[in-house]
Amino acid sequence: MRWPGEVPELGWSRGGDRRVSVLAYGVGLGFRAVGERHCVGARGNVCPLGAVVPGRSTGGRCAECARLDRAHSVAADTMADDPRTYRVYLAWFGPGMVKVGITGEERGAARLREQGAVAFSWLGRGPLMAARRTEEVLRAALGVPDRIPYAKKRAVRGQLPGPEERAGAVAELYARAAALEGRGWPESLERMPLEVVDQVGVFGLDRAPDADADPAPGRSVREGGTAPGRSVRESAPAPVRAVQELVDGGVVAGRLVAAAGPDLHLAVADGGVVVLDTRLITGWDLTSVTRAAEVTEATGSDVRVPLIDIGGGGVQGGLF
Repeated sequence: MRWPGEVPELGWSRGGDRRVSVLAYGVGLGFRAVGERHCVGARGNVCPLGAVVPGRSTGGRCAECARLDRAHSVAADTMADDPRTYRVYLAWFGPGMVKVGITGEERGAARLREQGAVAFSWLGRGPLMAARRTEEVLRAALGVPDRIPYAKKRAVRGQLPGPEERAGAVAELYARAAALEGRGWPESLERMPLEVVDQVGVFGLDRAPDADADPAPGRSVREGGTAPGRSVRESAPAPVRAVQELVDGGVVAGRLVAAAGPDLHLAVADGGVVVLDTRLITGWDLTSVTRAAEVTEATGSDVRVPLIDIGGGGVQGGLF
């Protein structure tokens, strides 16, 4: 899954043919996994071994291809002479979850959408090594991690605070970072002004699952009773289950209600929301499900793969 703009896209390949599906909230999505999961290769090259990879791997690559892919990434620090301009960003994913990172300026905010950053601000721009040095200084001085597990991000998406609190958290981090200018901050990095970008709307997290359909029996669209500073439908109800892995013959289908980073939030038949990490589907052969018409009409859904509770709960065994 990619975020070239403010709408998520799924990339597909069949032999040498490649195509893209633009996703839309409120539309049915469903597929069945077939056979075994194979390595997707690296840097546009097919895996020479055609290796089978574990169903729970989010990388979707064998060890050799994963090593090759990382060797040419910015994170590997093997591109010191890269002439492009890079930006340092401050990202907020939920209460107590912030990080500092860098991305190529030409990519815009794509990296922030790929990571599922709920809100962010740019901090500075400059050469790669200046951006990398600033990133390291800020991590050490501010005590922020270099990465946040996706499981933690998923656990808080249904209980996000209001926009004022989100913006305030980013502004507070920005002030702490800006105070370090001149104290290990490379002179070649130009500081950028604070401008908080909130992506709740982009991700569809401000939409109730039934925003595009009549409420199911016994359920209603949330209204009233909101906390101060929090608008109605500030965030969609929290998903409580996530796909753990695909299996041969396993089905995932539902109505797309939100997306953040690599995750798709699917409203399913029992009235709940299941999260599908699209990194788990790379390398699988997929086919349409027999109930595709129902899924498209958002009147039915089906999930028949192993699920796990979000938030550290027990694994739900079997196929669902």
